[in-house]
Amino acid sequence: MTHPLRVLQVGLGDWGRDWAWRVNPTVADVEVVGYVDSDPSALKVLDRRLPGSRQKSFASFAEAIAATAPEALLVTTTIAGHAPLVRAGLDSSLHVLVEKPFTETLAKAEELVALADTKRLVLMVSQNYRFFPAARTAARLVREGSLGGLYAIGIDFRRDYSSPPMSRFRLHSDPQPLLVDMSIHHFDLLRLVFAGEPDRVFFATANAGQGGFDGPPTTAASIYFGDSLVSYRGSWLSPGPKTPWAGEWSMEFERGNVRWTSRGDNGLLHEKVVVTPRRGKRRVLPLPAMAHVDRAGTLTEFAAAIREGRAPEASGRDNLATLAFTLAAVESSERGRWVEPQPTGSRSPAPD
Repeated sequence: MTHPLRVLQVGLGDWGRDWAWRVNPTVADVEVVGYVDSDPSALKVLDRRLPGSRQKSFASFAEAIAATAPEALLVTTTIAGHAPLVRAGLDSSLHVLVEKPFTETLAKAEELVALADTKRLVLMVSQNYRFFPAARTAARLVREGSLGGLYAIGIDFRRDYSSPPMSRFRLHSDPQPLLVDMSIHHFDLLRLVFAGEPDRVFFATANAGQGGFDGPPTTAASIYFGDSLVSYRGSWLSPGPKTPWAGEWSMEFERGNVRWTSRGDNGLLHEKVVVTPRRGKRRVLPLPAMAHVDRAGTLTEFAAAIREGRAPEASGRDNLATLAFTLAAVESSERGRWVEPQPTGSRSPAPD
């Protein structure tokens, strides 16, 4: 593939429009050839944000396919649309990049992974928090082992999305506004850092009905990766100092501590990895340069995987484990007991 990847985007709500005008134009490896949404008002708003988009906007998927001859599909609808649209894309012989969460159930996700394998198509989930230098540096430190074994991690995530003063929106009506919508990013980062899967999880959630949230917006949890224990706390209600979106991480090794943060509100400004050895001086590590970060990083990886004929990082198959982790967290919170995530297919190789 020597030309930019011809991409059709489906789903132009608030988040889809953000992809359309903020992310897609920054990746030279892709060309968006069409936009699909059944809501004419969504396409109208898109045209105001992205002038000229109306000329390649469509109300139906079939019409857009026929008119634009895409090679790949970008699915940015709400989660209810993920499975049917991913299937439609694969059935149309398109490579597919889908927003997280992959699907509503593990069974649906496994069916789609099998379909993509049968058709030899790339299927990828946008786990965009992986594509930041601090997260990748933390994962590298674990792999290299220079600080010895990793035996504990503490993660804190704090944001105040209370309504009022904020207006209620989709997040406030979700049955699991924290675990499924937000914590899934942190679960995927844990898998990246450990290059492995959790053995068992215990989640407690609370405060349903508070701050305008129909579902529980706070959680405290314990997660075992082998003998390593993760303590996780998250809140959509915290009036305290807000954390970067990836949270504040403290990693305890045999020979020192690593603290890091990632994905702040202002691009890369909150990217930081600080190493404090048991013996020696505290130091701030230099971070690798990355040409594309965040969602632009996932889109770049998607196009590269297609061009190179390989599985992408955060492939559909690999993401089965992130989805299983998330569903186990929900089950544990609802049943009040330890849960072992269901086993899934083989993992993709760890990133360099």
